[in-house]
Amino acid sequence: MKKILAVLLILISTNLTAQKKVLADTVALNSISGIVNKMLSIISGEKGKKRNWDDFRKLFLPTAYFIVLNHSDSIPRPIDTATVEQFISSMDDDYYNNGFIEYEISKVVNEYNGIANVFQAFYGKDSENKEERGINSYQLVYFNHRWWIANVLWTGDNNGVKVPKKYLGH
Repeated sequence: MKKILAVLLILISTNLTAQKKVLADTVALNSISGIVNKMLSIISGEKGKKRNWDDFRKLFLPTAYFIVLNHSDSIPRPIDTATVEQFISSMDDDYYNNGFIEYEISKVVNEYNGIANVFQAFYGKDSENKEERGINSYQLVYFNHRWWIANVLWTGDNNGVKVPKKYLGH
């Protein structure tokens, strides 16, 4: 078991080292704010914006997941999960291609010894001018001289539960 774990760690380390060398914006990887804001800048865009999915992939650990908690009765699954590749595929959709903007309102960071949790209050607006606020919860790890996103979990206020003021920077 120890040998398998050691081999797995070596493979992940090798993969992460290779990814680090290729990212166009390595400054974003040096800070918690930098990496979470880089993610938002890549997924957001006006109609016709080409997103840099290669740089996006390099923000994440190979085992990262996206998890959304849906509160709408019209959505069949209250919890949806996706790998990085599945998330990228879901973004190739008219909903996002016609324009989707998401930006940070405020964030609360808890960090200890190479791990961090970020509660990021966000504002989003789609091409139909539908607006939403919510929370992105990032789990981060500092490894190989940079930050990596281990997972992202989010939920919106579309069920009438407003984002608490402590996460809005008030």
